[in-house]
Amino acid sequence: MDAKSLLDLSSEVAEALAARSPVVALESTIITHGMPFPQNLETARMLEAAVRAQGATPATIAVIDGRLKVGLTGAELERLAKLSGGVVKASRRDLAAVVARHGAAGTTVAATIYVADLAGIEIFATGGIGGVHRGAEETFDISADLIELSRTRTAVVCAGAKSILDIEKTLEYLESNGVAICGYRCDEFPAFYARSSGVRLDHRCDGLRDLARMVRLQREIGPGGLLIANPIPEDKALDPDAIEARIAEAVAEAKAQGIAKKEVTPFLLGRIVELTGGRSLEANMALVENNASLAAQLAVELSRL
Repeated sequence: MDAKSLLDLSSEVAEALAARSPVVALESTIITHGMPFPQNLETARMLEAAVRAQGATPATIAVIDGRLKVGLTGAELERLAKLSGGVVKASRRDLAAVVARHGAAGTTVAATIYVADLAGIEIFATGGIGGVHRGAEETFDISADLIELSRTRTAVVCAGAKSILDIEKTLEYLESNGVAICGYRCDEFPAFYARSSGVRLDHRCDGLRDLARMVRLQREIGPGGLLIANPIPEDKALDPDAIEARIAEAVAEAKAQGIAKKEVTPFLLGRIVELTGGRSLEANMALVENNASLAAQLAVELSRL
């Protein structure tokens, strides 16, 4: 048995891939661990609609009943959104364990791009990648997303790394692991809720065709894909100083409560929603929709090369 035998492609995704039509992979931890119900289901539907609106096929990836699902039905999306217990936040290392017990899981960036690459999908859209956590010099808490980005060819469209992370260390780690990064119409790496982190990028691209050529060339050069930094829309961005103050408060609370490992990110994102009166959730939804739209446009352009 090889890993591809564990894949369950929806008929829509299978047909699109067979026809070499544009397909965009979407993660599922935003559904299972990123937002409460029903916002998580609404967001999942919104993202799929954003991909379709640009002429591409959405392929939301998750583990359901021990199968690596690539493309979910409406009923499967709703089932995943309503799961309140027994659903795992699965990185690549967790896939075998979840599959072996016929379990369910939302897939992180690392797991999603791994499964997407197995299925032959070139583009993936997410909100923000994981990275080096604040205080990692003591905890060694570094997301597996960063390693997977260095060895999986699927290109990733994101609004930078999540603001709760140490962005400068995250970029240093990516550079050390040879991950190619390109800003789409921006010169500085985005900071998720804010349009810029203040850290300049080495590469910028302003046109879809040029970006598509870069994605294709990076796939050929390898071993990793291209990380595409796409800032949150200006009218949805939060004030950098204000959001940093809320993040610092949430980080201090997490430390005081002994929250660690996989629970850190969901706790921080949820607490920041509370501290910002819901504005961070609105920003999160806006930026991930913006990324899905760009990823779909890029997938369409790739199909024309």
